[in-house]
Amino acid sequence: MIVGRVVGSVVATRKNEKLVGSKFLIVEPLKSMDLGKGRIVAIDNVGAGIGEVVLVAQGSAARIGCDLETSPVDAAIIGIVDDGNGLE
Repeated sequence: MIVGRVVGSVVATRKNEKLVGSKFLIVEPLKSMDLGKGRIVAIDNVGAGIGEVVLVAQGSAARIGCDLETSPVDAAIIGIVDDGNGLE
């Protein structure tokens, strides 16, 4: 699981039919995560907004966590952090 900050959004008018109606956000992992990865695009079904700190699941856990087991999803926002004392 990754902890990151939402820094933007992605609009894709043409996409896989199983992703129609989905919201995509750009998440930048917090420096404390130090994963050596850049920003990621994650599907959002918890209502996160720009500037919020979120929890992101990747791989098969992302598909299961957002009830899209048969969709081409690799990253999903599964929670919004209320208190991340010491994360940044």
